[in-house]
Amino acid sequence: MSLSESLSDLIPALKGTGRRRAIDKVEELDAENRRLFARLMGFDDAFMRLHQELADTRSKQAEAEEIIVTQLANLDDLHAENDSLRNELAALKVRFGPELAAEANANRIDVPCMARIGADQDTAPIDVRPLWAAADAGLLGPVTDPGHVPDLGNDATQPIPAP
Repeated sequence: MSLSESLSDLIPALKGTGRRRAIDKVEELDAENRRLFARLMGFDDAFMRLHQELADTRSKQAEAEEIIVTQLANLDDLHAENDSLRNELAALKVRFGPELAAEANANRIDVPCMARIGADQDTAPIDVRPLWAAADAGLLGPVTDPGHVPDLGNDATQPIPAP
């Protein structure tokens, strides 16, 4: 748009009196230009911040990729070392296996069967019968305290005393 075209657009606005005076319109346009220029500067600042954040993000991504490459190389080295140690261990087991077995047999600890203590010992048979059969045999007393288990060594036909 040339200067003459912009002036021709302003000429109708410059004519007139009262509220639509040319000075008021020029001030109005100047204020709008300042407002638009301030917005443009704000957009420039926002764009520059976004551009800087993008650059920072790209540099952090490059650093992270370098760390990943380094860790993958270390992982490959550790896998190779683990494989070689596993092979060496298998060879040592083959070489020294008979000696280790002979040493374990020579230094074994024997425990006589009668001195066993633990969960594998025999227990007395458990009297398991249906509830109605236990009631018919007189093993159940009146239920006054549901949390109380009667001592079956005593006469179980007697009522359980209240606490």
